Amino acid sequence: MNLIMAITADLAAITLLVFGVYYRRHFRRDLVLAYVALNVGIMAVAALLAGSGAGIGLGMGLFGILSIIRLRSDAITQEEVAYYFIALALGLVNGLHPGPIWLAPAVSGGLVLVMYAADHPRFAPRTRRQTVTMDTAYPREPSLRAALEQLLDADVLHVVVLELDLVRDTTVVDVRFRSRPQPVATRGQTQRPGRELAGQSDLVAVTR
Repeated sequence: MNLIMAITADLAAITLLVFGVYYRRHFRRDLVLAYVALNVGIMAVAALLAGSGAGIGLGMGLFGILSIIRLRSDAITQEEVAYYFIALALGLVNGLHPGPIWLAPAVSGGLVLVMYAADHPRFAPRTRRQTVTMDTAYPREPSLRAALEQLLDADVLHVVVLELDLVRDTTVVDVRFRSRPQPVATRGQTQRPGRELAGQSDLVAVTR
């Protein structure tokens, strides 16, 4: 009965986590399959190991090995890495199903709830991170921050200079910033199509 409850809790938790939270916010179908396959596979292996005396030790070793691998076959964001670890933890918790019958379902629900709150769109909605290549070398941080704030129309929170090339006159930075709220257009104002913006002289290449 404990195992049946754990399997039911795991399937419900991974379905809610992947389809109800992750896909609705990040829209990567390939990782949906990866998360579900990882979770179900880990749960099956952990459930088989739970019957042996070394089940918990082998389960923790499996967790460590898969943590090192961490989907290295494809580039994923840190948010997607977090979902990877939660899918892995759900499989281990419900596969080993330790303690009373309610413990594994309670832990599964808690993990899903934490991910729902931590990755909620309302949490720091205007905070961003980008890698910016600028066509001017900025050896001094104050001038670099001023140029980035003017370029991004945002408040720069943190800057890490990845490359400073004085020969080619370029600067590559990892910048974390908070975008400024856009003013609401007043009634009767319209924007003419094709109108060019003045004062944009810097060429930049921005990649997420």
